[in-house]
Amino acid sequence: MKIGLPPEISTATPDAAARGKPATKAVSGAATQGVDRVDLSAAGARIGAPNTTVDFDSAKVEAIKEAIKQGRFNVNPEVISDRLIAEASALLRPRAS
Repeated sequence: MKIGLPPEISTATPDAAARGKPATKAVSGAATQGVDRVDLSAAGARIGAPNTTVDFDSAKVEAIKEAIKQGRFNVNPEVISDRLIAEASALLRPRAS
């Protein structure tokens, strides 16, 4: 898939579709000349910034892998369901204004 604006964009209208012909309009102006500008807010910049925090403990991941291989890893479905319900409840609570 190519990203960017093509020189013509097909904008089918009911009239054109009824005649079997697509309506087209040329794209011109700043968008095709590369002068568009996007400014991000501070929050937007943080979202796009690389994450500098450690997201997981690789030693713990390896320990869990080994426990699974050896058959020592036990899954507690009650804990999983309780945490899923708590997370869903938190997401469904109204946000403070």
